[in-house]
Amino acid sequence: MSGMAGKATTAASRLGLTVGDIVGEFGFDDDVDENLRNSFESIIGSPLAPHDADEAFHAALVWWRADDGDLTDELVDVTTSLEDEGVVLLATPRPGREGYIDAAEIGDAAKTAGFGQPSSAHPAGDWVTVKLMRSKQSGKTRR
Repeated sequence: MSGMAGKATTAASRLGLTVGDIVGEFGFDDDVDENLRNSFESIIGSPLAPHDADEAFHAALVWWRADDGDLTDELVDVTTSLEDEGVVLLATPRPGREGYIDAAEIGDAAKTAGFGQPSSAHPAGDWVTVKLMRSKQSGKTRR
Protein backbone atom coordinates (compact mmCIF):
# COMPACT_ATOMS: atom_id res chain seq x y z
CA MET A 1 0.00 0.00 0.00
CA SER A 2 1.45 3.38 -0.96
CA GLY A 3 1.90 6.11 1.63
CA MET A 4 -0.96 8.21 0.27
CA ALA A 5 -3.30 5.23 0.03
CA GLY A 6 -2.37 4.25 3.59
CA LYS A 7 -3.22 7.74 4.89
CA ALA A 8 -6.54 7.65 3.05
CA THR A 9 -7.42 4.26 4.54
CA THR A 10 -6.54 5.53 8.01
CA ALA A 11 -8.78 8.58 7.52
CA ALA A 12 -11.72 6.42 6.43
CA SER A 13 -11.18 3.80 9.14
CA ARG A 14 -11.37 6.46 11.90
CA LEU A 15 -15.14 6.47 11.48
CA GLY A 16 -15.58 2.87 12.66
CA LEU A 17 -17.40 1.79 9.53
CA THR A 18 -18.03 -1.82 8.56
CA VAL A 19 -19.21 -3.71 5.49
CA GLY A 20 -22.79 -2.80 4.68
CA ASP A 21 -22.72 0.70 6.16
CA ILE A 22 -24.06 3.45 3.92
CA VAL A 23 -21.83 6.48 3.41
CA GLY A 24 -23.16 9.56 1.65
CA GLU A 25 -20.85 11.81 -0.32
CA PHE A 26 -21.30 15.58 -0.41
CA GLY A 27 -19.36 18.17 -2.42
CA PHE A 28 -17.93 15.73 -4.97
CA ASP A 29 -15.97 17.39 -7.79
CA ASP A 30 -13.07 16.51 -10.06
CA ASP A 31 -10.51 17.59 -7.43
CA VAL A 32 -11.41 15.00 -4.76
CA ASP A 33 -8.90 12.43 -3.54
CA GLU A 34 -9.72 9.11 -5.22
CA ASN A 35 -7.62 7.17 -2.68
CA LEU A 36 -9.85 8.44 0.12
CA ARG A 37 -13.02 7.63 -1.82
CA ASN A 38 -11.69 4.15 -2.64
CA SER A 39 -10.77 3.51 0.98
CA PHE A 40 -14.35 4.19 2.05
CA GLU A 41 -15.69 1.91 -0.65
CA SER A 42 -13.26 -0.86 0.38
CA ILE A 43 -14.33 -0.63 4.02
CA ILE A 44 -18.10 -0.60 3.37
CA GLY A 45 -18.02 -2.95 0.38
CA SER A 46 -20.06 -0.70 -1.91
CA PRO A 47 -19.91 2.63 -3.74
CA LEU A 48 -20.48 5.88 -1.88
CA ALA A 49 -24.10 7.02 -2.02
CA PRO A 50 -24.96 10.32 -3.69
CA HIS A 51 -25.85 13.10 -1.27
CA ASP A 52 -29.50 13.05 -2.37
CA ALA A 53 -30.09 9.31 -1.81
CA ASP A 54 -33.32 8.37 -0.02
CA GLU A 55 -31.67 6.45 2.80
CA ALA A 56 -30.20 7.54 6.12
CA PHE A 57 -26.41 7.48 6.15
CA HIS A 58 -24.22 5.85 8.77
CA ALA A 59 -21.59 8.43 7.85
CA ALA A 60 -20.96 11.24 5.40
CA LEU A 61 -17.84 12.19 3.48
CA VAL A 62 -18.03 15.95 2.93
CA TRP A 63 -15.61 17.63 0.51
CA TRP A 64 -15.51 21.36 1.27
CA ARG A 65 -13.55 24.26 -0.18
CA ALA A 66 -13.44 27.91 0.93
CA ASP A 67 -15.47 29.08 -2.09
CA ASP A 68 -18.20 26.43 -1.71
CA GLY A 69 -20.47 28.70 0.35
CA ASP A 70 -21.42 28.55 4.00
CA LEU A 71 -19.95 25.54 5.81
CA THR A 72 -22.42 25.79 8.69
CA ASP A 73 -25.36 25.54 6.30
CA GLU A 74 -23.78 22.53 4.58
CA LEU A 75 -23.18 20.73 7.88
CA VAL A 76 -26.76 21.38 9.00
CA ASP A 77 -28.00 19.96 5.68
CA VAL A 78 -25.74 16.91 6.08
CA THR A 79 -27.14 16.14 9.54
CA THR A 80 -30.63 15.73 8.07
CA SER A 81 -29.29 12.78 6.04
CA LEU A 82 -27.47 11.07 8.94
CA GLU A 83 -28.69 8.43 11.35
CA ASP A 84 -28.78 9.64 14.97
CA GLU A 85 -25.30 8.28 15.66
CA GLY A 86 -23.97 9.16 12.21
CA VAL A 87 -20.58 10.82 11.86
CA VAL A 88 -19.01 13.13 9.30
CA LEU A 89 -15.55 13.08 7.81
CA LEU A 90 -14.97 16.62 6.59
CA ALA A 91 -12.27 16.88 3.92
CA THR A 92 -10.81 20.31 3.15
CA PRO A 93 -7.78 21.32 1.06
CA ARG A 94 -4.44 21.20 2.88
CA PRO A 95 -2.93 24.46 4.14
CA GLY A 96 -1.35 26.39 1.28
CA ARG A 97 -3.70 24.85 -1.31
CA GLU A 98 -6.47 26.70 -3.11
CA GLY A 99 -9.70 26.43 -1.12
CA TYR A 100 -7.97 26.00 2.28
CA ILE A 101 -10.21 26.59 5.30
CA ASP A 102 -8.85 27.67 8.67
CA ALA A 103 -9.36 25.24 11.56
CA ALA A 104 -11.09 27.95 13.63
CA GLU A 105 -13.71 28.39 10.89
CA ILE A 106 -14.29 24.62 10.83
CA GLY A 107 -14.64 24.55 14.62
CA ASP A 108 -17.14 27.44 14.63
CA ALA A 109 -19.22 25.90 11.83
CA ALA A 110 -19.21 22.47 13.50
CA LYS A 111 -20.32 23.89 16.85
CA THR A 112 -23.11 25.95 15.31
CA ALA A 113 -24.32 22.91 13.33
CA GLY A 114 -24.56 20.79 16.51
CA PHE A 115 -21.28 18.88 16.37
CA GLY A 116 -18.74 18.60 19.14
CA GLN A 117 -15.15 19.78 18.85
CA PRO A 118 -13.64 18.48 15.58
CA SER A 119 -10.90 15.86 15.84
CA SER A 120 -7.35 16.85 14.95
CA ALA A 121 -6.72 17.19 11.25
CA HIS A 122 -5.22 14.22 9.41
CA PRO A 123 -3.64 14.39 5.95
CA ALA A 124 -5.18 12.52 3.02
CA GLY A 125 -3.41 13.43 -0.21
CA ASP A 126 -4.00 17.10 -1.02
CA TRP A 127 -6.74 17.19 1.62
CA VAL A 128 -6.93 17.11 5.40
CA THR A 129 -9.76 15.39 7.21
CA VAL A 130 -11.47 15.97 10.52
CA LYS A 131 -14.03 13.72 12.16
CA LEU A 132 -17.21 15.41 13.37
CA MET A 133 -19.56 13.77 15.83
CA ARG A 134 -22.81 15.19 17.09
CA SER A 135 -22.54 17.07 20.34
CA LYS A 136 -24.01 15.30 23.35
CA GLN A 137 -26.18 18.41 23.80
CA SER A 138 -27.56 18.51 20.24
CA GLY A 139 -30.25 15.91 20.81
CA LYS A 140 -31.42 17.30 24.15
CA THR A 141 -34.00 19.96 24.72
CA ARG A 142 -32.46 23.03 26.31
CA ARG A 143 -34.33 24.78 29.09
